[in-house]
Amino acid sequence: MKKIEVIIKPFKLEEVKDALGEIGIDGMTVYEAKGFGRQKGHVEIFRGSEYTVDLLPKIKLEIVVADEKVEQAVAVIIKSARTGKIGDGKVFISAIEEAIRIRTEEKGDLAV
Repeated sequence: MKKIEVIIKPFKLEEVKDALGEIGIDGMTVYEAKGFGRQKGHVEIFRGSEYTVDLLPKIKLEIVVADEKVEQAVAVIIKSARTGKIGDGKVFISAIEEAIRIRTEEKGDLAV
């Protein structure tokens, strides 16, 4: 199993969620986050004054999938989250040693 952590623009959440649902991935954890990457934020003007917004709103998704679904899930995420503009986000993939469903004590892929 692998954990896929995804950081995307907030307005892309529904599109990514729907695309993952179409390939059979229903479960995910969603966090509202703030952050920046290489872009280091941007300058805005409010009531005639310039100010720097350095922590931009983002959404972080965590999804655990079976090894055989990782490539398909990542491809769908990238396709649905991409705008082609700076700040589209990142995908991180890490190994999961074990998963256990608390209610039934199912383990491994069955727990996901």
